[in-house]
Amino acid sequence: MDFSETVASIGVGLILVAFLLNLAGTLERSSRFYLLMNLVGALLACLSSILIGFLPFVVLEAVWALAALVGLLHRSPQPSRA
Repeated sequence: MDFSETVASIGVGLILVAFLLNLAGTLERSSRFYLLMNLVGALLACLSSILIGFLPFVVLEAVWALAALVGLLHRSPQPSRA
């Protein structure tokens, strides 16, 4: 497995684990961890797509990462625990 395949596998793995944890009811889709897993996974998959020069997936993963980033930025702050 070369570098781009390794990066893609890690990225897609993160996205799929987040998805499966959401389906299992372990992670809410609005949770920071879920959104962060999607953001990092999509960025890695995007990088891999850039490395292999496959533009359709560069666009797909860049939009996926942007959506996750917007979700993270628009989350209401968690109340501090005293």
